Amino acid sequence: MWYNPFLSMILHSPLHSLLSGNLLALTYTGRKSGRTYTTPVNYVRDGDHLWATSYRTRTWWRNLCGGVPVSLQLQGRRVQATGQVLEDEVAVAEALSAYLSQVPGWAKYFKVGLKANGQPDHNDLARAAKERVMIQFRLR
Repeated sequence: MWYNPFLSMILHSPLHSLLSGNLLALTYTGRKSGRTYTTPVNYVRDGDHLWATSYRTRTWWRNLCGGVPVSLQLQGRRVQATGQVLEDEVAVAEALSAYLSQVPGWAKYFKVGLKANGQPDHNDLARAAKERVMIQFRLR
């Protein structure tokens, strides 16, 4: 996307607090090319883990399969982490449910309805899991 370098620049600057509450800059190595890439990614924190998601049709997340080391520009600091991708639809639905429990306002972007108790609709989660993968970053 044309705006990714601009967002990454802000996340690496003293102005990072404008975006870094839920956006980080992910730096990883391409598994085939060996090149280093940096891309902004929305995240949700869960203890020592961060969760992100991507459409299955995108390709960047494939570089994180297998628990590879990555670097994150997280709230103004560079931290090391390990990225792990969940592709199984049941696991994705479970992780997406936990993700949306942290940020229920984002459910609309996934076209996931919320029940009266605030829990995501199971059928909507199953549909979203067919379109998405979940990425877990374990901070080191």
